[in-house]
Amino acid sequence: MPGPLHTPQRDLRRPGAVAAMLTAGVLLATLLTLQAPAPTHAQGTAQKLAQVRDRQAQLADRLQAHNGEVNALIGEVSELRAKEDAVGAALAERQAELDRTTAELEAGRERLVELRKELDRAGAELEDLLVSLYKSGSPDLGALLLDSSDFEDFAVQTEYFDRLQGYQSSVIERARALRDESVALVAKLASDRARIESARDQIAARRDELARSRAVLEQREAALAAARKQRRDALSSRSSREEDLVKALEAPAEPATSGPVAPADPAPAPVPGQTAKLDASGNAIPPAGAPPAVVAAIEAANQISDTPYLWGGGHGSFDSSGYDCSGAISFALHGAGLLSTPLDSTGFTFWGEPGVGRWITVYGNSGHAYAVIAGLRWDTSGGAGPRWHADARSSAGFVARHPSGL
Repeated sequence: MPGPLHTPQRDLRRPGAVAAMLTAGVLLATLLTLQAPAPTHAQGTAQKLAQVRDRQAQLADRLQAHNGEVNALIGEVSELRAKEDAVGAALAERQAELDRTTAELEAGRERLVELRKELDRAGAELEDLLVSLYKSGSPDLGALLLDSSDFEDFAVQTEYFDRLQGYQSSVIERARALRDESVALVAKLASDRARIESARDQIAARRDELARSRAVLEQREAALAAARKQRRDALSSRSSREEDLVKALEAPAEPATSGPVAPADPAPAPVPGQTAKLDASGNAIPPAGAPPAVVAAIEAANQISDTPYLWGGGHGSFDSSGYDCSGAISFALHGAGLLSTPLDSTGFTFWGEPGVGRWITVYGNSGHAYAVIAGLRWDTSGGAGPRWHADARSSAGFVARHPSGL
């Protein structure tokens, strides 16, 4: 007799059927996984590149903010140094006045000693006269008349005693006048000296206060410069990483024999006969073929080519009575519309694009910066202030940067 028919429910209870179903499920999942598109190497590299560029943009924004803070601090330090110099000059003037007053005081004291000697002599004479008068008594007209042999003798004695009394009075009055004059002179000189010493102490205290403030600001500037260097190093590292990722991204699509593609020249480099020249006053004359931005930079630099060197000049504000190296470069680039806020020499080491430019190149390091614009060097070397120079200088130890397209 045939056995009963097997239903699906009964087949699932069998161990062999369960194992077969599980195996089929695993195979199906594997097939689905193999059929799903796997991320390519280029997609992974592009994603990393996007992350690096995003991080780069954030670091660049932070660098820009710190550049602004450092520039403001340089301006404040420069202003405080100028005030300190003014206070120092006032202190020197007051000190010279104090020295003159002290010399006058010493001369007055010497004169007082002489006057006291004269007064002592006059006093001794008066004392002798008083003793003589005490012994001889006070003469009167009657006594003189009786003692006189005749009228002429009487007149002579009377004239003698009048002169004696006049002499006594003159000595006394002169001694009193000299004494009063000496006392007044000494009092005035002493008062002047006390007043000048007080003013000098106040100025010295103010100068010390300014020096302390400047020291605090320089410490803040140094701290910000250190932070800026860390971020610049990080940005440089990211830039190197970006270049590696770009190469990795483009390598599969490039033929093995292909070389780098030269970028188009938006502004041709100056050729002989198109470089700037110096006129008799020392200003630069832009060449006829220079781009408008280069002409504007030269014209801006000419505006301050006779100003003196001033540490921090051109940082608190583009307009200043003097300029330092980076302040002068900032003024020229600002005039060309290439810079919105001043930069210090370190800030120029990562400004713009890397390398030597066609028309404008800024060379910077932590201690100095200069620019070459249309073949002329714009520099403060020599100490006189920002000037144009036809001769070149060594760029060893400097980082070369240039504005995009120039």
